[in-house]
Amino acid sequence: MNIVQPFLNRARSHPQLSAISSHGKTLTYAELAARSHALASGLLQNLSLKRAQRAMICMENRAAFFETLFACWIAGVCPVPVNAKLHPKEVRQIAGDCQASVLFCSAALHEGLQMVLTDMPHAPLLLCVDDDAYAALLRHAPADCAPMQADDIAWIFYTSGTTGVPKGAMLSHRNLLQMCLQYGADIDCVQAGDTHLHVAPLSHGSGLYSLPHLFNGGHQVIEKAFSPDLVFEALQRYPRISFFAAPTMLTRMLRSSTGMAKPAGHLHTITYGGGPMYVSDLLQCLELFGPRMVQIYGQGESPMTITALSRQDHQGPQDAAHLARLASCGVARTGVEVRVVDEAGRDLPAGEPGEVITRSATRMLGYWNNEAATASAIRDGWLWTGDIGSMDELGYLTLRDRSKDLIIRGGSNIYPREIEEVLLRHPAIAEVSVIGAASADLGEEPVAFVVLKAGMTVTPQELDQLCLDNLARFKRPRDYFFPIDLPKNNYGKILKTALRQQLKQERP
Repeated sequence: MNIVQPFLNRARSHPQLSAISSHGKTLTYAELAARSHALASGLLQNLSLKRAQRAMICMENRAAFFETLFACWIAGVCPVPVNAKLHPKEVRQIAGDCQASVLFCSAALHEGLQMVLTDMPHAPLLLCVDDDAYAALLRHAPADCAPMQADDIAWIFYTSGTTGVPKGAMLSHRNLLQMCLQYGADIDCVQAGDTHLHVAPLSHGSGLYSLPHLFNGGHQVIEKAFSPDLVFEALQRYPRISFFAAPTMLTRMLRSSTGMAKPAGHLHTITYGGGPMYVSDLLQCLELFGPRMVQIYGQGESPMTITALSRQDHQGPQDAAHLARLASCGVARTGVEVRVVDEAGRDLPAGEPGEVITRSATRMLGYWNNEAATASAIRDGWLWTGDIGSMDELGYLTLRDRSKDLIIRGGSNIYPREIEEVLLRHPAIAEVSVIGAASADLGEEPVAFVVLKAGMTVTPQELDQLCLDNLARFKRPRDYFFPIDLPKNNYGKILKTALRQQLKQERP
């Protein structure tokens, strides 16, 4: 079972289909397969890579990402994709952790990476995909596809590391194949010629979801980075277009859509996830794009595949029951078990918050070279996600927060997201994030960081009243800060750790 085989099958049956368009050039399925086979041969012969050795991929969104990824699988080598926006020192840390033998990079990143790898013990070979040495590897005779076992590691997915050193989730060939099958079961049945737009990093969710598209003849249109104008232009240009987006990307599109006649264009599906999607924003997105949205909840440890809120679930009368459903992240995916439990692993009643745990064929093997973290995350076959949520009687899961973001005020639990949902109802607010501040009397108090829309104002008294009209008094933020923007990581997630540092400066 080699995860690349379905792509190779498609390249054989439909060689003329467009596989990848990037930087003004298009590769057909036959051309991408030929380049990947040749590169695999170069890895084995020139670089003398052995089965299961690690090869890092660190580059901006581009076609070379896919040919290096597929070449690794054909050669039986384990790819380790990392985000090109990471600091070179962060890339070095990952290279050391996974004991990479080679690191594929772009010309733009080569110098910075070379500087930090120079004095590194057992440094990986740094290979620039824009150099002649890489081009020479592509001239090798094609290698045969290596046979792999279902539980061989196919992708080491490093967590974003917002709260500490990133950990490498080991994803097997079985994990990735199951993810693709569940995509077809729960999200879309991809047709040959469908378009999949990439404006988020290929090293993470967008790249993972390229696989079901490439296995079924989809055309991957790759852009270097996200911009609302670029996406709206693509929606008018390409047929049956789908893309993966973080909620922060969609809110930027909302702000840029004013005056557009038919902004949805040829949109087929938006798959969104990776952070909280607030109901107020979601309602605006549904008005803008129509019923073409699917929310997914997953982690690198269970790639993109824990729960989903379907297109059908997004539609409704917008009464209280429907709005509550829109605040959820849907029901368990096909073949996935999801539970909400207490600290002892006992199931909690409907509506009561606890930790979300999951079990399925997409659950990671464990963390690379980290037995303690693996033992903590996987217990009796269940993945403990670290997310706090509650499940209703119908099985719809609503995420509250990460367990580390829970605010405990005088013994009472406060979930920042419920405060954020209320504050975002104010028309002047563009973004908000709530964190806990130390309190000598009560342990913690909620405080809110509020980003206003251009040209608009609001007073703390107005926000207080909004909270008091919708929440218990003890949940009301005790302070408001109004930064120009909120700190985010490379994937668009708000960095609450950075906000806590800012809070220390504001309230030493």
